[in-house]
Amino acid sequence: MSATGGFWPGEAPAAEEAEAQNGEGWPQPREEEAESEIEAAPVLGETAVAETPEPEPKTDDEEAEEPDVAPAQHVPGELDIPDGVDLLEGAPNGTRKRIAIVLSRFNGDVTNRLLESALAELERVGIAREHVTVMPVPGAFELPLGAMALAKTRRYVAVVALGCVIRGETAHFEYVAGEAASGLQLAALETGVPVAFGVLTTENLEQAMARSGKGAEAVRTALEMADLFNQLRATAKANA
Repeated sequence: MSATGGFWPGEAPAAEEAEAQNGEGWPQPREEEAESEIEAAPVLGETAVAETPEPEPKTDDEEAEEPDVAPAQHVPGELDIPDGVDLLEGAPNGTRKRIAIVLSRFNGDVTNRLLESALAELERVGIAREHVTVMPVPGAFELPLGAMALAKTRRYVAVVALGCVIRGETAHFEYVAGEAASGLQLAALETGVPVAFGVLTTENLEQAMARSGKGAEAVRTALEMADLFNQLRATAKANA
């Protein structure tokens, strides 16, 4: 017997040796010891893992109910204007209005298509070719200066800027696209003449060619703003 009052390995009390032994010569465990062995913790080195029931496969009806998530897109929306307010809203119409188009020569394969779609839209709304001025400039970086010069003549109700900037391996894309956007906005703000942003900013030539019809969209924007400003001036004169 050990000094702590227990038994050394291999020793057993005489009373237990007298009891029935198992086939290996070891004493049978007492009742309370047998119960504790049932509730004992896992053996060192083993990890107790709770069994997780596998999820039941979805039926065809459940899979059909899951909505398809479409990628985010920039789309025009209809505004819900309440009744009773004084509404000023422009329309992309033409007749005898004079329009100027400032056009970038850079990426000419694309800008030629932008110009083609812009001229087709102007013709569709009733603006004759003799009322359209086209001014080419070297690239998109020069578009703001060209738009500013055209707007300051006060000969045109709106200016449409058409160009294309394609991302390359350097920071050239960010500088040119950013300066073109801010410069065209500045031209409109300083002159009060609507300047439509028809500059494509794409990752590659294929994307640019696919969006070359945006010239028509820029024309509609310019005409809508020009008509809106015309209504605003007319209303101001009437209420003066």
